[in-house]
Amino acid sequence: MQKPIRILWDNQAKADLKLIFDFLQLKSPQGAKNVIKDIVSQSKNIHFVEQYQIDEFLGEPYRRMIVRDYKIIYKIHSETEIRILQIFDCRQNQRKLKE
Repeated sequence: MQKPIRILWDNQAKADLKLIFDFLQLKSPQGAKNVIKDIVSQSKNIHFVEQYQIDEFLGEPYRRMIVRDYKIIYKIHSETEIRILQIFDCRQNQRKLKE
């Protein structure tokens, strides 16, 4: 049986979640909660570290999953551990990812 994937969140990713929540709650507090819940839930659904695609903009070793309008960037640290690095609004210019 495969070991569960351990998911670590970088401070940048945590800060991104807070910014997303703060921005969305101005329009809809419940909507903001739903978006954050979806992002966190999706990250918990990783069953193997290479489950999602290599990010087309950042390249190897960065992988991405898309939830609603947000790209979750992560990096594999071992066969059983990933680190979520950043949550990025896909409606923005992708060049901001490298800044």
